[in-house]
Amino acid sequence: MIKAITCIKRKPGMTVEDFQAYWRGEHAAVVTQLPSIRRYIQSHALLGGYRKGELPYDGIAEIWVDDVAALRTMAGTEAYAAVQADEENFIDRSKMALLLTQEHVIKDGPIPDGAVKNIEFVPRKTGMDVAAFQAYWRDVHGPIAARIEVIRRYVQSHVLLGGYRDGREPPIDGCAITWFDSVAAMRQSAQSEAYDRTREDEPNFLNTKTEIDFIITTEHVIVA
Repeated sequence: MIKAITCIKRKPGMTVEDFQAYWRGEHAAVVTQLPSIRRYIQSHALLGGYRKGELPYDGIAEIWVDDVAALRTMAGTEAYAAVQADEENFIDRSKMALLLTQEHVIKDGPIPDGAVKNIEFVPRKTGMDVAAFQAYWRDVHGPIAARIEVIRRYVQSHVLLGGYRDGREPPIDGCAITWFDSVAAMRQSAQSEAYDRTREDEPNFLNTKTEIDFIITTEHVIVA
């Protein structure tokens, strides 16, 4: 199974509240008409995250399907054309990013009621081979970060290797997704030795020369 992640920025001039209401209501109803969807989740940025200005994205949509062939078939349907047409009503399509990913569960656990979901947009270290980057992130860094006790669940979504064929470079190399009981618990994690060790390891595989973007969100399960 693969997961398509769409990173979304709202249409210029639209309020965050109106964007979130439209996305979760009208647009979700359109998306659920797509064939072959196994799961569909929207993650909306917390309103408090805008206190200091705009965020890199207003949220992400995650859609699980059986394989790339299912996505190709989906793209040729009238339902898919309807989704794209409706995106014009609330999304700045020039700022969208689509990632086809493989999901790796690093720390398994239930998601508590009222949890917050932190999404980091991961850029690999300059010059690092993609396969080596993915192996290090999953097998070395993953267990280090999983030691942060207040993380309830931790999932890595790696861009499929096909996304790099013929010299292509996706806008992001993956997403690191972690769930916490609350924003306070997330802040608490930054005071731990495990958190310090996690950050110390990042230069071994991430491009840390620029600030790594992230958003803190609330998750809405549309199709379970």
